[in-house]
Amino acid sequence: MTDEVQPSGDDPRVAELERRLAEIEAATTQRILHAELRSHATRAGMVDLDGLKLLDTSALKLTETGELDGGTRLMADLRRAKPWLFQQASSSSPATPPPNRPQPAKRATEMSHAEWRAARAELLRRR
Repeated sequence: MTDEVQPSGDDPRVAELERRLAEIEAATTQRILHAELRSHATRAGMVDLDGLKLLDTSALKLTETGELDGGTRLMADLRRAKPWLFQQASSSSPATPPPNRPQPAKRATEMSHAEWRAARAELLRRR
């Protein structure tokens, strides 16, 4: 008996794997597209990201680099059509950085004896 190898087009396992691969690629593309859309919405100042459900995403495409093609334009159009969904535009980080103030010098009364000796030696070395 000889085992014959079927061509890949006739093998049902290969067809099933190709179908599953296509499904996974489509799901991955949709996830990336949704993440990019959320990123653009956040940068545009959208108050509630549930507002993204109002968009028709069937025509959206990703660029070769994986970025949303025309995302900024899409958010500007949505802002004009439904301005109540947006606040003023913000950066990607809503937190404000702390003020730029130098650290206050540690007082001698707050130092241990070893810290005081080291600070005194450093001060005398600078003279």
